[in-house]
Amino acid sequence: MMRPLAEMQAEVLESVPLLEEIEVDFADAVGAVLSRNVDAPDDLPGFENAAMDGFAVIAEDTVSPPADLSVVDDVAAGAVPSVALTRGMATRIMTGAPIPTGADAVVPVEVTEENQADSVRIFEAASVGDHIRPASGNVRAGTRVFDAGLRLRAAHASVMASMGMHPLVRRRPVVAMMSTGDEVVPPSTPTLGRGAVRDSNGTLIMAMLTDLGVEVRDFGIVNDDASAFERVLEEAVEGADAIVTSGGVSMGAYDIVKLTLRDRGSVGFWKIAMQPGKPFAFGTVGGVPFFGLPGNPVSVFVSFEQFMRPALLAMMGADRLFRDRVEGILDDGVDTDPSKTVFLRVAIERDGDGRWHARTSGGQSSNVLSALAFADALAVVPVGIGRVEPGGTVELEMIHWPEARSRKEALGD
Repeated sequence: MMRPLAEMQAEVLESVPLLEEIEVDFADAVGAVLSRNVDAPDDLPGFENAAMDGFAVIAEDTVSPPADLSVVDDVAAGAVPSVALTRGMATRIMTGAPIPTGADAVVPVEVTEENQADSVRIFEAASVGDHIRPASGNVRAGTRVFDAGLRLRAAHASVMASMGMHPLVRRRPVVAMMSTGDEVVPPSTPTLGRGAVRDSNGTLIMAMLTDLGVEVRDFGIVNDDASAFERVLEEAVEGADAIVTSGGVSMGAYDIVKLTLRDRGSVGFWKIAMQPGKPFAFGTVGGVPFFGLPGNPVSVFVSFEQFMRPALLAMMGADRLFRDRVEGILDDGVDTDPSKTVFLRVAIERDGDGRWHARTSGGQSSNVLSALAFADALAVVPVGIGRVEPGGTVELEMIHWPEARSRKEALGD
């Protein structure tokens, strides 16, 4: 009997631990997940400053251009004005420099002409507030800036740096990975023997883990030998927060992962009601979460996206665990298995009305990796639907977009 996809996803998420909190440098924060709310300690910026190079003026002095003003001060970024302006005065000012007392506008240097060292002619009238960045225009002291559970991007880290607040985040998981199978050989193998395949799964998993920003320990390829697999597994458990394998979880006589772990009692081997990616193993080995992905490369990708990626993000404390989905139109009709949630590899584009259109990007067998390379999204056909007619509506899971759906939004619990 097959297990529903959402049921298995919920079990995985409930089983993985939340990793501990650490403080990181700003450069190391990108990709990590905030463990606490962030409130602004101070106004940002803390003072009015110039948005352009030019002259700080009193706007009323410029209402009838050209206007000649006396230059009484020169303020660079990082300097402090030494003269308060009164009528008829101007201060030469650089971008980012504090606005002098009395000034209420900045005139860009492009519409001025300096007649001599202490005089400037203004050719355009200024309005109050022109080219002045207000104090607290970015962030006001005491306001909530970021919520815990946010996965940080470069701009988030930059804001944290501008506030002088080192991010408190959940530690990134350490993931041990390995490929299995006598037929699997290193990708650098120049000539394949009969029956051999290069290890595309290892490359795929490594790339997906790296994209997620976790630390990876690669144990390479393990042949279909129970004792060898057990030795590698014992080594992998040490220091790992999760273990992932590809291949060996189906019903075959040489499926080494299943043959080795089925009697341990802490790893379950399941048939999931989804396509591709029906065979899936999950549990713990030595207390470490274990993910046994299928052997076909597209099944590896889909299983990783539906189970392992959300689980690793949950371990990091993220609120948003699943990729975004949008409504789209499937231009070419397809027949699917109504007993499963089916994920179709599709290329997408938008029409003039902003609607997403999708078309299958190649063959849909689970070994056709090239169709995944040309795909922008997975068209999701739910259980109970045996056919999508041309022009039918589907959900598009955007595999190159960041995660946007919480557990509740994705699983409805």
